[in-house]
Amino acid sequence: MALLTPASAPPRRATDERPLPPPLPHVRGAARARARSALWRFRFLLAAVCLGVATAATVEALRPPAAATLPVVVLAHDVGAGAVLAAGDLVVADVPADAAPDGAFRSPDDAHGSVAAVDLPARLPLAPTLLAGTGLAGPTGTVVVAVRLDDPAVAELLEPGLHLDLVAARLEGGPGETVARRALVRPAPGAGTPSGGLLGAAPADDGPPVLVAVTPEEAVRIAQASVASRLVAVVVP
Repeated sequence: MALLTPASAPPRRATDERPLPPPLPHVRGAARARARSALWRFRFLLAAVCLGVATAATVEALRPPAAATLPVVVLAHDVGAGAVLAAGDLVVADVPADAAPDGAFRSPDDAHGSVAAVDLPARLPLAPTLLAGTGLAGPTGTVVVAVRLDDPAVAELLEPGLHLDLVAARLEGGPGETVARRALVRPAPGAGTPSGGLLGAAPADDGPPVLVAVTPEEAVRIAQASVASRLVAVVVP
């Protein structure tokens, strides 16, 4: 009796184990062709980008260096001729060094209390040639007179640049009279030195005189009122 056994598989040939062949050359060539086609379609955009980068680099290379600046005192706002400069009128700002005038002030304290010689615009660098100083002078059209107030304590509190209404109160009583309006307080040169003249220093009870700039007509009224009246100062805006 014969036994039947399954037939064994035929042996594998060496040729069946070889790796797959690489892609055909025409596949890689098609990819390169598509890339070249895309570059050709966007050639103007690429050219514009390259041109922009080159232009920006050229401008940056040719840009001049930043101008040197100098911190100087300038006006915070417009100031009229004859105005006494106060702290709020002055600020320090950096301006081009070639735009700063000779002798320009570097600190607000250098110009504080000075008088504008002409109308001055805001942001203008200040120099001594633009100011009238603090001498015995007032705005154009005014004269400076010395006034001795009835209350010496008030006179010591008044600062240059304030405006006063001067009221004459009669010694014998009766209604007072305003002899000057918005009189401008001026700096007193040599403040602190005795002012008694030939007869010695003035009595301490009289207090220091106050220099004010008024119109010529007001100066006459002040002189007349000082003979028989007491002068009272009212600070006004």
